[in-house]
Formats: sequence, structure tokens, C-alpha cells
Amino acid sequence: MVNGLLSITNLTGPEFLFLTGVVLVAGIVRGFSGFALSAMIMATATVILPPIALIPMLWWLELGASLMMLKGGWQDADRRVAIALVIGSTLGWPVGLALTVSLPVETSKIIALSIIITLALSQLAKVRLGFLASRPGLYGTGVVAGIVSGLSNVGGMVVALYVLASDAPARQMRGSLVLFLLFGAVTSLITLLAFRVMDFSGISRGLVFVPATLVGVYLGQKMFTPVLSRYYRSFCLALLCALAAAGLTRTMVS
Repeated sequence: MVNGLLSITNLTGPEFLFLTGVVLVAGIVRGFSGFALSAMIMATATVILPPIALIPMLWWLELGASLMMLKGGWQDADRRVAIALVIGSTLGWPVGLALTVSLPVETSKIIALSIIITLALSQLAKVRLGFLASRPGLYGTGVVAGIVSGLSNVGGMVVALYVLASDAPARQMRGSLVLFLLFGAVTSLITLLAFRVMDFSGISRGLVFVPATLVGVYLGQKMFTPVLSRYYRSFCLALLCALAAAGLTRTMVS
């Protein structure tokens, strides 16, 4: 059994255990916040797998997490906002992937992560980002998220910034993120297949690590209590800053 799992994932025993732990913790954060699964895994698992190998695996993990959170997400979300963000992201994804052949990925990622840190810190400092509340800001955020996803796979963080800029209740913000990631999974799969990024290894690893993800999501959902949800926005903004800073440091060092 164990040898079979190691064979189909092409991982050593220590690598498998490490990745299982990472996926479990990322699932807990996803269950509570509604996002950050891919960002957390990308920030840590690149020590054993390159980003291009993680992207198809993450698609399956995100899909599993989104389906598990669908009931609450559908009830709580601002569906108009989520659908608009998906439309914009769908337009931006191919552009981002196409740009990877002409732009230095490291430079693009440094710019994207720097912007995320700046905007997240601004929101923590209670600086109102009015442009994000407009209709152009809504669709523009989706397009930028798609482009950034194609370049550096951190588009979900861009969408999280938009959602957190609103004055909506925590449950609605969380639900909107869940719905965006679910709908976005459908459209991004088309792009991943078109660019031949979704391969057998990615599918195998994704299916193997989905159970650990779902356990983490379940635990994270249980933590989303009325008491802790008061701190939802601050937690998510601090999480964005930490993830972006970690990604920025890793990019600049490498």
C-alpha cells in the first residue's frame, strides 16, 4: 500500500510525509478562510517539487476543498461578485500563461507579491481602497487575478484582497471566495489542458493528497465559530502579508 502510493506519486517516504503535513495544514487554513490552500502549498512544497509540477496537483486539491465547502459557500456568497470575478479571471488566465514565454517569471512574481503586500497592509491600516468597490474594479480584479495566476499562481490572493476590501460580513466574504475558486476550477482546467500542464503525475498526486486536504478543510470549518469569525478579516489580511512576504523572499533569494 505505502510503496504503491510512493510509486504513483514519485516521492520518497520523507517527502510524502512532509507533503501530507503541508496539505493538512493548508486544508485547515482553507476551511477557515476560504482560500490560501494553493498559496500555502506553493510557499512550502517547492522544496521537493517544482511549481510547474504542483500546479496540476493543486487543481485537484482546490476542487476537492471547494466541493466540500460548496453548501455553505453557495448560501453565504455574493454570487454576482463571484461570477464576475470568474469571468475576468477566465479572460486573464491565457494571457498570463502566454506571457510566461516572454517575461521573466521571477520579475513578474516580485511585482505581483509586492502589490499584494502593499494593498493588504493598507487594508490592515484601515485605508479604504475605493477603486476596488467599483464595477471596473470588480472585473479588473478578476482579469488581473487570471493574469497573475498564469504567471505565478497567486491569483487567489488578488481576489481575496478585493473581497476583503468590502464591508460584507465574514461569512459572505468567505463564501464568495469559496464560490470563486469552485467556478474558477472549471475554467482553469480548460486552460491547463490547452497548455498541456495537466499531466498524469499531477493527477495522481492530486487524487492521493485529496483525502488529507479534506480532513484539514473539515477541521478548519469547525474553527469558523461566531467568536473566531470576528477576527476573520484581520486574520486573512495578515495571512496574505505573510504568504506574499514568504513568496517574495523565496523568489529573491533563489
